[in-house]
Amino acid sequence: MSTRPVRPAIERMTGIDAGFLYMETPSVHMHTLKIAILDADESLTYDSFVAGMLARLKRLPPLRRRVVEVPFGLNHPVWVTQKRIDVPHHIRRHRIGGDGSMRDLERLIGMIASTPLHRDRPLWELHYCEGLEGDKVAVVGKMHHALADGAAANALLANVTDVRSAAAPEAVQEEYATTDRLPSRVNLVRHAWADAAQQITTIPGLLLRTLLGILGVLRERRAGARTPVPVLHAPRVSFNGALTPLRSFATVTLPLAEFKRIRVQHEGVTLNDVVLATVSGALRRWMADHDERPSSSLLAGVPVSADERDAVPRLGGNRVSNLFTTLATDVDDPVARLRKISETTSAAKRIQARLGTTILADWSQFTPPRPFAALVGAYSRLRAASWHPAAFSAIVSNVPGPREPATVGGARLADLFSVGPLVDGIGLNVTVWSYVDRMNFSLLACPDLLPDVQVLASYFPAALAELDLAPVARTKTRRRKIS
Repeated sequence: MSTRPVRPAIERMTGIDAGFLYMETPSVHMHTLKIAILDADESLTYDSFVAGMLARLKRLPPLRRRVVEVPFGLNHPVWVTQKRIDVPHHIRRHRIGGDGSMRDLERLIGMIASTPLHRDRPLWELHYCEGLEGDKVAVVGKMHHALADGAAANALLANVTDVRSAAAPEAVQEEYATTDRLPSRVNLVRHAWADAAQQITTIPGLLLRTLLGILGVLRERRAGARTPVPVLHAPRVSFNGALTPLRSFATVTLPLAEFKRIRVQHEGVTLNDVVLATVSGALRRWMADHDERPSSSLLAGVPVSADERDAVPRLGGNRVSNLFTTLATDVDDPVARLRKISETTSAAKRIQARLGTTILADWSQFTPPRPFAALVGAYSRLRAASWHPAAFSAIVSNVPGPREPATVGGARLADLFSVGPLVDGIGLNVTVWSYVDRMNFSLLACPDLLPDVQVLASYFPAALAELDLAPVARTKTRRRKIS
């Protein structure tokens, strides 16, 4: 018998989770995508896949949680964990057109990414895509960022995959009560006031931590830490501007061993520094093709997990912060570019550590729901993101994925891709999820700002290769193809 405490069927959303709801507009979709490529298997059919997912729902509590707004926006919405889900709404079947190539799948994923999730249901969809080369199947998971960040999505993935290892970790489980009834307006208002009163008691401690954090940042800057300032240091480029609802998608796969080998060649750099330098090299070539030569470097917004090291895996919610660093696109020499990225990112990490990774999330508890959402909506309708330089140039995220081959319902998980959302003004998101021995890059773009994301993706192999100090030993990399 489980000794885990049972979590209530109704829970207040945290400010950071609710913030992803408030940032959503008709042209800004705040869902993430997870794409699993499965090998052909006689036992894998659409019906068996649906049955397997339904059998696993107890391990996937966020997939039964829907949003309920509080009357008058008195506090953040609540999650209500429901007993049942509407299967035809959440799990959908597609036939991939064309020749069933990876490019054909990417076009379909772009269409899937271009529509928002419905707020009157749990905020997720699964798209079962048949017709890939080699009888492969792609499962495209579409989940609102309010439900889970990258770390939580990793734990959810562990609950639907079987790792082929004698030391496979036990599936993460959380117990929730469920209900078929929504809370009454009276109860929503009463609990909203009670929770708000409790939140107010945290303000003195939060003010003290914020003051200490700011003093720490000032000391770090006096010691020489230099990092770019969003908006002030971001140049204008064509893929920064007001978003439209459309999305395009592309992928490229590179060997994890290459990243590790290049990291060793450059003393003091991290694997993530090499990822950022690869993105930088590809963007430099893309900008040269489009005759864009900004006088200063592009900036990257890098999501960073705020979970403590060795923390117990969680199945939902967001514990993430952001740091801002240079992509050093104004530096011609690839090695000098990587060094500049590494130095700036290290300084940004030190500053973030001084300020605290949870400060912004803690303050987000006090975001007024209705005024904030109204302000975001007006900003989007007016296309105001085109009036000023973007806060930064692109989102670049690196999430460690499974290190061992896995199966889903007996079918081998051949590959795994993931990408986060775009935010208004930022028309490009590059997300890396590693899987076994590969680094899988996923690029999500607004095609009205960046019309040829597949071309940009094709520049990544050469961008990685130019960082190699031993070109004779370099292993050829190529654009990912399904084989």
